[in-house]
Amino acid sequence: MEPRAARLRRREGPRGEQEDPPSGGNAEARGGPDLVQWTRHMEAVKMELLDQLQGQLLELLDRAMSEAVQSYPPQGGPPSDSLSKTQEPSLKKRKVFIIRKSLLDELMEVQHFRTIYHMFIAGLCVFIISTLAIDFIDEGRLMLEFDLLIFSFGQLPLALMTWVPMFLSTLLVPYQALRLWARSQAGGVWTLGMGLGCMLLVAHIALLGVLPVHVASEYQLPPASRSVLVFEQVRFLMKSYSFLREAVPGILHAKGGKGVQAPSFSSYFYFLFCPTLIYRETYPRTPNVKWNYVAKNFAQALGCVLYACFILGRLCVPVFANMSREPFSTRALVLSVMHATLPGIFMLLLIFFAFLHCWLNAFAEMLRFGDRMFYRDWWNSTSFSNYYRTWNVVVHDWLYSYVYQDGLWLLGGQARRAAMVGVFLVSAVVHEYIFCFVLGFFYPVMLILFLVIGGPMNFMMHDRHTGPAWNVLMWTMLFLGQGIQVSLYCQEWYARRHCPPSQTTFWGLVTPRSWSCHP
Repeated sequence: MEPRAARLRRREGPRGEQEDPPSGGNAEARGGPDLVQWTRHMEAVKMELLDQLQGQLLELLDRAMSEAVQSYPPQGGPPSDSLSKTQEPSLKKRKVFIIRKSLLDELMEVQHFRTIYHMFIAGLCVFIISTLAIDFIDEGRLMLEFDLLIFSFGQLPLALMTWVPMFLSTLLVPYQALRLWARSQAGGVWTLGMGLGCMLLVAHIALLGVLPVHVASEYQLPPASRSVLVFEQVRFLMKSYSFLREAVPGILHAKGGKGVQAPSFSSYFYFLFCPTLIYRETYPRTPNVKWNYVAKNFAQALGCVLYACFILGRLCVPVFANMSREPFSTRALVLSVMHATLPGIFMLLLIFFAFLHCWLNAFAEMLRFGDRMFYRDWWNSTSFSNYYRTWNVVVHDWLYSYVYQDGLWLLGGQARRAAMVGVFLVSAVVHEYIFCFVLGFFYPVMLILFLVIGGPMNFMMHDRHTGPAWNVLMWTMLFLGQGIQVSLYCQEWYARRHCPPSQTTFWGLVTPRSWSCHP
């Protein structure tokens, strides 16, 4: 017995076959273009899949090469019997430079990530439309005003003129001091060469430390012009230290002047401009320069500056300009912090994208600098320790090489937590100094957040926490931290303008005015 369904299919089969031919010609006519389109679609999918696999394979190979180079024993150093006594532990895990692209450049090849980038551009367009609409309603005209941008970059030529002696000192003094030490080793006049070199370095440090501070305070430079000076000041000091730290051990280990040779001046000159703080005589280089890529990154950096001005002008200035004139209340303070979380996180993302991606990649491309890993995927961090390592790889490499590992060497390689605390202390002090220099007043918000909150969080939220809830917690802390910074710094900025101190004293400079500037 056949099943009923089978009998029905067999009975309907001939009828179905008879009904097919009338539409068969049209199906065949439609099938040709559809088959071509489907073939093209599959070819595109295949190419996209191959590109993704190739990118992942290159990343794995780069990582394997980096680990292999780091584990390879150094050559050309002192004999094995003196190696343990003279070689610092920082040389055991040296920074390895390889040719690789920035992570965002790889992610921008994916359409879904480009859409997120387009959303931020749309946000900038909304700010521009909002500004035009408000100006048209209030003033009856359509005009974009850049008063905040013009104020922030006021007296920029003076800042650039101050940069010139800072650069010349960094270019000439550390290299000349190293040559004096190398020459005294070769000629045997150790004391004289060492003394002259040390005197030059003291003068160099004094120039970098005093000149920008004097110019900024004497001429009352605005924040953006101050930023140029303080960032270049810190960069020159870090690069000078890295150059001497990497080159001096080779001179000190040489005996009797044999093999004593200072690095080439061209390598040091290149190091002063390339986007890294770790000195090497040679770096991996790309074959050519893509000038359209350079122009694109500079344009994006300029767009981020305009974006930041719109955010401050529309979301911060109207809220905090008159806040110090109102009676203080805890409710108003909490609401201001909550209000500042959105512009604060926007500012964090803009600083990251403008500087760590656009600015550094533009200089890397112009100089054909191959290693573009200026940051890692910090947005996926589930611990603050991983966030600190991946947010700014350029500065992290310097701190790890010259503060953490050298600190371990000084402490006998045992006190790792003490070395880590030293890294936090140095980073917190430098960050607070930068904020103090740029804003023109001392208000240790960054210092407290770094040491009181960031330090304990680094030990409590360690790398063993990998769940998505920890990533949510990290982002929540970032939102709140940025809100606290933007709110308190904006309140202090306007309080010092509404309630200037009657006389300039030390305690008047270090005491926050926003605590007492209320009617």
